[in-house]
Amino acid sequence: MTNQSLYTGIALCVLGIVGYVASGAASVTALIPAFIGAVFVALGLLGRRESLRKHMMHVAMLLALLAIGGTYRGINGLIAWAGGTTPERPMAVVAQAITAVLCLLLLIGGIRSFVAARKARRAPAKPR
Repeated sequence: MTNQSLYTGIALCVLGIVGYVASGAASVTALIPAFIGAVFVALGLLGRRESLRKHMMHVAMLLALLAIGGTYRGINGLIAWAGGTTPERPMAVVAQAITAVLCLLLLIGGIRSFVAARKARRAPAKPR
């Protein structure tokens, strides 16, 4: 799970930097995915310490949920764009949609990991 957080963070950093450069550095808001990604990278690195793993991954899941809430409009914009309505800021719509999808995948992976960990704790030890 820590690796997924780390890789998602790196992908978001790249997305934010590429979006910022591609937009001609017109607005710092294009770097929002990079800011979110930097936090995911930090959480993934801190989560490699056994004593912090559980807490850092819970914080990562909360951040993923908040990021989805803040960027789901990009998916709606992408769907509208596919229907023929060109968005006012197409690059922003694409960046928001990609951010939402990456965070959703991280959230799904985190939930699956938490469920597997809980099942592993409940399973009786196998006799040798």
